[in-house]
Amino acid sequence: MEKPLTRLPEHADNMSVALISSSFSPLLLLREDLTIIAASKSFCAAFDVDCAGVTGKKLADLGGGEWNVRQLNELLQATVSGKAAIDVYEMDLVRPEKDTLRLLINAHTLDYFEAESIRVVLAITDVTSQRLADKVRDDLVREKQLLLNEIQHRVANSLQIIASVLLQSARKVQSSETREHLRDAHNRVMSIAMLQKHLSSTAVDNVGLKNYFADLCNSIGASMIGDPGRIKLTTQCDDSAVDPDTSVSLGLIVTELVINSLKHAFPGRNQHGSIEVGFTTDGKAWTLVVADDGIGMPKDEEDRKPGLGTGIVEALASQLGAVVIISDEAPGTQVSVVRTA
Repeated sequence: MEKPLTRLPEHADNMSVALISSSFSPLLLLREDLTIIAASKSFCAAFDVDCAGVTGKKLADLGGGEWNVRQLNELLQATVSGKAAIDVYEMDLVRPEKDTLRLLINAHTLDYFEAESIRVVLAITDVTSQRLADKVRDDLVREKQLLLNEIQHRVANSLQIIASVLLQSARKVQSSETREHLRDAHNRVMSIAMLQKHLSSTAVDNVGLKNYFADLCNSIGASMIGDPGRIKLTTQCDDSAVDPDTSVSLGLIVTELVINSLKHAFPGRNQHGSIEVGFTTDGKAWTLVVADDGIGMPKDEEDRKPGLGTGIVEALASQLGAVVIISDEAPGTQVSVVRTA
């Protein structure tokens, strides 16, 4: 047979009142009808409440009525009924002719075992200063990001202007060797401008390589492939994402290798072909591949000597802890940049 519920022992209430009153944190002890039994001195001081007259008042009647918040009252009623407990409830305490405070509320019933009376402890934390500091910090971050985006945009525009000047100079010079060097410089400046433009439009978080490489190759194709029907440039990447610094290095490698294929794999003006950029990951290991179906590697060893582009790719790969593997696919050439786990 179940024991009947008993009234709350008086000494238990007295102990709770003593604990609440002496607390250094803003606390309230409430009856089930949300009448205040006790308030800590820190609560009264923090919210300009007269401790002498607080006992017996309803929470909603404190101050100028600023505690009469419908959602808070509903949550407290749900806590009293046992349907819920307020772990973290954030609210604005709008006080007449005073600054609004941002508060975190925590409320739980006290367990008096078989007593029929219910007591609720309400703990309040003032986070106004913290939220203000968070807002200032977020505003500064947004401002810096806007400035960074503006700088990146201007850098990309400046690089495109430089590339245009280089290309105009290449058209005017008489020396074929000088013209070739100027065109190489133009292509590399354009590749940096493409990377800069793409990264300035992305977030500061990790960069998804599927869209990144697709956009990059579209930009390269638009600037360097006169007849899109003659050479097809495609990407085949998984859903990998890397940090911005790594994405820059990978983007430069892809740009150098694609430019190299466009320059050397299809020398004839009417020659058709394709270039594919691929990226796959396996845990911490990854493989970047740029393959074409062009004329393949030169047969003469003298013609195979590495150029500036090869040196750039190897240097970037080394920074990423990867190695460069070049193979003659007959037809075509495949360059793999491989990082093992």
